[in-house]
Amino acid sequence: MNDVLKVVVEGLWRQGEQNLAIRLVAENGQPLPAWQPGAHIDVHLPCGIIRQYSLTGAGSADDGYLICVAQENTSRGGSRYIHQQLRPGQTLLISPPRNLFPLQALEPVTLLAAGIGITPLYAMALRLNAEGVPFRLHYYLKNRAQGAFVRELQQQFGAEQFAIHCSQEGDSARQHLAQALEGVEPRQPIYLCGPEGFMAAARRVAVEKGWSSAQIHSEAFQPLAPSISAEEDGETFNVTLASSGERWPVPANKTIAQVLQENGVAVPLSCEMGICGACLTPVVEGIVDHRDSVQSAAEKSASRQQIALCCSRSRSANLCIDL
Repeated sequence: MNDVLKVVVEGLWRQGEQNLAIRLVAENGQPLPAWQPGAHIDVHLPCGIIRQYSLTGAGSADDGYLICVAQENTSRGGSRYIHQQLRPGQTLLISPPRNLFPLQALEPVTLLAAGIGITPLYAMALRLNAEGVPFRLHYYLKNRAQGAFVRELQQQFGAEQFAIHCSQEGDSARQHLAQALEGVEPRQPIYLCGPEGFMAAARRVAVEKGWSSAQIHSEAFQPLAPSISAEEDGETFNVTLASSGERWPVPANKTIAQVLQENGVAVPLSCEMGICGACLTPVVEGIVDHRDSVQSAAEKSASRQQIALCCSRSRSANLCIDL
């Protein structure tokens, strides 16, 4: 873990009923690496779990990193540990920032957030505002008490830039998404982040209104639901290393990453759910069965493809990868 950074939890505070904001600063007192809106870090928790969290706020590395974590009822350990055991002054290991959700906008932008998906979009709104780029941020919640950074957003942005929509107030995403895009030119980019169902609905509405997939940018906070059952998980295929020609079978009950590791091949793993991009590897030959939620549809159908070794499989009998 030569690329990890040692940080200290400088502070924790509530952001709404179900979220906890955490400020991280370098243990040695030096500025942390710079980052851009859309970036995330891996957080190595003392309980042995590694989780990915978007960086948020104004983006000044001199002030440390700010993340915000929702209390998940279905937590597999990360959210539960942070909410119940993490304390100020505690030392953690984190990765340098990675950005698979970059903000690239020189024209008016529509930002669509739901739940804790506000974290990367809050950073984007601050950057767009600082650079004078017109934007409109819609934040969808069940109720206002559950929102993160609501007070900060209301203080910094006017009604023409920011709006909250609460389903308990009769203003749900299902009812409002089409309205949010009324009068917006389909050539203008959309950035969206939130639960899988929300993002799928937002993407569907945007496509129906004329947006191309290239203009719709999203980040997932959980892996996409598998399209097939475990019993139909696919037959055994072979994975071949382009560098050495070594080849091993990948059975239905193992991932490519697991097979490679069993045979002494180092694989850069992090989330192991197809949501972080750490293990994306170029494909030399073969047909990929993409199961990650990192790459766009265009990237998954491009002539030069990458595969997420932690979750994706092969539709061809042999898959040759650039390792």
